[in-house]
Amino acid sequence: MLNVLLWMPLAIGILCLVLPHRVAPWVATIGALARLGLAIGLVIGFDLGVSELQHVVDESWIPDLGVRYSLAIDGISVFLVLLTALLWAGVISFSALRGHHEQRGRRRLFYFLLGLGETATLGAFLAQDLLLFVLFFDLMLIPFFFLIGIFGGRDRIAATTKMIVYTLVGSLLMLVGAIATAILVAQDTGELSFSIAELRANLLSTGSQEWIFCFFAAAFLVKMPAFPIHGWMPDAYRAAPLPVLVLLSGVLAKVGAYGFLRIVLPIYPDATVTFQEVVMVIAVASILYGSVMAFTQTNLRLVAGYSSVAQLGFITLGIFSLRSDGADGAVLQMVNHGLVVAAIFLIIALLYERARTEDLTRMGGLATRAPVLAALFLVVTMATLAMPGSANFIGEFYILNGAFQEKIAFAFVAAIGVALAAFYALRLYQRTMHNRLPEGAESREISRRDSLVLTPLVACIVALALWPGLILERGEASVEDKIAAVAEAREPPVAMR
Repeated sequence: MLNVLLWMPLAIGILCLVLPHRVAPWVATIGALARLGLAIGLVIGFDLGVSELQHVVDESWIPDLGVRYSLAIDGISVFLVLLTALLWAGVISFSALRGHHEQRGRRRLFYFLLGLGETATLGAFLAQDLLLFVLFFDLMLIPFFFLIGIFGGRDRIAATTKMIVYTLVGSLLMLVGAIATAILVAQDTGELSFSIAELRANLLSTGSQEWIFCFFAAAFLVKMPAFPIHGWMPDAYRAAPLPVLVLLSGVLAKVGAYGFLRIVLPIYPDATVTFQEVVMVIAVASILYGSVMAFTQTNLRLVAGYSSVAQLGFITLGIFSLRSDGADGAVLQMVNHGLVVAAIFLIIALLYERARTEDLTRMGGLATRAPVLAALFLVVTMATLAMPGSANFIGEFYILNGAFQEKIAFAFVAAIGVALAAFYALRLYQRTMHNRLPEGAESREISRRDSLVLTPLVACIVALALWPGLILERGEASVEDKIAAVAEAREPPVAMR
C-alpha cells in the first residue's frame, strides 16, 4: 500500500503530461481523491498503542553504500501522510474546478509538478533510511521552484531564487551530516548503513552529535521557517500562487518539525539535550516575532505567513520541551495548523476575487451578502486564535503544559503568543467581513464549486475539535518512543564509589 501511495502522484503527473490539456485536471483530481482514500485506509487500519513501525517496506537499494529502500508509518507520520493527501486533493480539485493556469497553456505541467511534489513530500514522511529521507527532502525543492517560478506572480524569479538559496544551503548541510553520521557509526560497527533504526542503536559520541545536530537543525528551521532564518518567506509568499501556498505552508513546513522528531531526537539525543534551550529560545522568538508581524501586516498573505511562523514556533517548543505531553501537542498542532492555514489561503483567494485586492486597509463588508462564507471563515478564525473547544486550543494546551513542566520561563513568554493570536486573527476577520463595503468590492456568496473544497476542510477542523484523541491516542506510543531516546541522555551519570 505504501508503494502505491508514494508513487501514484508521480505516475499520474507523468500521465497528465501526455493527456489533452482539458482532460489532465480531471485525471489528476481522480488520482488525488484515490490517494486520499488510501491515506484514510492507513489511519483506519492503524494498530493503536504500539510504537513499532507498520506497513514496513524494506529492500536493498544501493548495497555498496548501505542505502536501503525502507518505508513505514508510525503514529507520528500516519496523520501527516493523511494531511498531505488531503491538502493535495483540495488544491488539485480547487485548481481543476477553476481552470487555473489554462491561460498560460501549461496546465499539464502544473499537475505534473504537483504530482512530483506530493511524491517527494510523502517520501519524506515515509522514509526510514536517513539518506532516502534526505533525497526526498531535497526533491521537494524542485517542483516548488518551478510552481512558483512559472505560475507565480510579480517578482517570482527573485522570490524563487531566494527560497532556493536558503533551503538548498540547509539541505546540503543535512546531506553532509547524514553521510558523516553513517561513516562515523561504520567506524565502530564495521558496516556502512543509513538505517535510522541502526543509527539509533549505535550512537555517536557527544562531540560528533553536536556539530551534526547543528547541520540538521539549520535545514529543518529554514524549511519551517523559523526566526531569524525566515528571510525567504515574505517574498515567496507574495509571489506564489495561492493554491501552491496551501501546500507550502500547510504541509512542507511540517517536514522540518517532523524531521526533529524522526531524525534528531533518536539519533542525536545528547546533542538534543545540549541545545535544548537554544532551540527553545528560537521557538519562543518565532512565536513572538511571528505574532507581532502578523498583527502589523496589511497584506493578507503575509498575515497568514507570519502567523505560520508563530505556530511553527509553538510546535518546535513542544518538541524541545522533551516531554511526552509537549510532543503530543506538537504532533496534534502540526495537523491542526495544516488544516487551518490551508482553509485561510483558500479563503484569501475568494476574498481577492471579491475585493480585487489583498490589502486589508482596502477591504471590508464582504459578509453582507455571503453569510455561509462568513460562517466558514468564522470557524477558521476561531480555530486560528485557539478558542477553547477547538483542537488548536488542545494542541497549544499540551505544548504549554510540557513547556511549563520543563522550562517555566519559556512557557510564560510563549503564552503571550496565544493572546497576540487573538488580535491578528480577529483583525483579519473584522477588516474583511465587516465595516462598510468599499467601492469596487463585491459581496457575494461562496459558489457550490468552491464550497466543494472549502467545506470539507472546515468540517475536518470541526471534527478534530470534537475528537482530538483521534491523533493523540494513535500518536502517543510513537511520541513516547522518541522522547525515551532522549531520556537516557538527560539522566545524570551514576557516581563512582
